[in-house]
Amino acid sequence: MSCQEGFVEKLCESLGLPVPEREYRFHPKRRWRFDYAWPDKKIAVEVEGGAWIYGRHNHPNGFLKDMEKYNSAVVLGWRVLRYTPQQITQGVWIEDLKSLGL
Repeated sequence: MSCQEGFVEKLCESLGLPVPEREYRFHPKRRWRFDYAWPDKKIAVEVEGGAWIYGRHNHPNGFLKDMEKYNSAVVLGWRVLRYTPQQITQGVWIEDLKSLGL
C-alpha cells in the first residue's frame, strides 16, 4: 500500500470519525483480513494495489481469491468498500463512510 503508515487513522481522527482497526481478521475460520475495519458497524475498506500493473489482484488466481473473500464477507453481513491507494490519499472514501453512518 503506497499511502503512508497511519494516514487513514489520522485522517479519520481529524475528521471526528471513528478510527478503524487495521488488518482486522473478520472470518471465523479463514485468515482473511481487511485493510481497515469498523467491526461494530461491519464496514471495511480494502486498498487494492496494482490497479495499473498485472499484480496479484489482477492475476486470475488472485482475482478469484479476492472474489471468494469479498463474497464471504458479504454473506457475514459486511459492507466492503474498495479503493486504490491514490483514492485513499485523495480522500475519496471519506464521503462513502459518512453515507454509511460512520
